[in-house]
Amino acid sequence: MKQKNTINIKNRKAKFQYEFLDKYVAGIKLAGTEIKAIRQGKASIAESFCEFQDGELFVINMHVEEYSHATHFNHNPKSERKLLLQKRELRKLEKEVKNSGLTIIPLRLFINDRGLAKLQISLAKGKKLYDKRETIKERDTKRKLSRIKKEFNN
Repeated sequence: MKQKNTINIKNRKAKFQYEFLDKYVAGIKLAGTEIKAIRQGKASIAESFCEFQDGELFVINMHVEEYSHATHFNHNPKSERKLLLQKRELRKLEKEVKNSGLTIIPLRLFINDRGLAKLQISLAKGKKLYDKRETIKERDTKRKLSRIKKEFNN
């Protein structure tokens, strides 16, 4: 009987700083101590990004804390981790990044129902300052509307 794992680490800044175009779910090549630390929820993708090296996609700057019960064979917390995608997806992403200057941003790190660590990534375009202001304005408007509705219902 498998236990229900609720690891769901999000990159909250990404939604504010980037406009998402395409989303993909990629596997991650991890060491044994890395997956154990992720299952404990001790990982962060806030400052991370993805980069191509020799036709392979790597997530850079993803922080996975060292596993507390490991010996001297523990992993490096900030090492590059290879992402596992199908070849046609990799080719498409690499072409988009090279030709149009888009970036690949990790959105969510989670454990799937089979117990494997997955990373949801997105092809993204950086927002300009006025786009960010528009996002803040929309968020404030929604907040005010919900307050008014709440007062009206009481």
